[in-house]
Amino acid sequence: MLLTGPSGSGKSSLAARTGLPVLRLDDFYKEGDDPTLPLVAGSSDIDWDSVRSWDADAAVAAVAELCRTGRTTVPVYSIATSSRVDSEALDIRRTPVFLAEGIFAADIVARCQELGVLADALCLRGRPSTTFRRRLMRDLREGRKSVTFLLRRGWRLMRAERAIVGRQTALGAYPCAKAEALGRIAAAAAGQCVRPRTGKAARVTRSAHTERSAHTESSPTATSHP
Repeated sequence: MLLTGPSGSGKSSLAARTGLPVLRLDDFYKEGDDPTLPLVAGSSDIDWDSVRSWDADAAVAAVAELCRTGRTTVPVYSIATSSRVDSEALDIRRTPVFLAEGIFAADIVARCQELGVLADALCLRGRPSTTFRRRLMRDLREGRKSVTFLLRRGWRLMRAERAIVGRQTALGAYPCAKAEALGRIAAAAAGQCVRPRTGKAARVTRSAHTERSAHTESSPTATSHP
């Protein structure tokens, strides 16, 4: 399952509450010395909220490998230093559903559907002012960037939040609050099918692993249907 939403919307904390394995898509950011990194218009700041600052190909490859084999090697990214500081093995074993969460998750909805590995795609939404406060407190606590940078970015994202959610919804993520998201995730984990209220969001489906397990040993995966 893909879980997206504006920065600070509560994706990581919600993912942790589910108890499911989690692939952190933010670990696929490009490094700070990458010449292809975009800049904020009219500024020398790197635009870390642009999908061009992120390695979508590597993220999709990791999702596909997890669905195919149940394990993959992922980078460990430091937002404070804008660099990959390590790598680690992620093993989801025989879990039929896992979460891939990050602000760019909606940008790989179509590719995951094409690969036949998407169970559902959700976009967390809430009050922009609440998201602003949550994001700023987290970023200050973790020392992610300078205070000046965080404030500039925070105000910019708060003004753009409704447009951000609109874009993620248009890419195929179903917009919802945390309570509904938890319900849909639980349904997917239980192998149930839930039709979305928006036409472009993917259906929650029974995982291919669950369907095949009665016949053969296989690795965890999840399927998508139009």
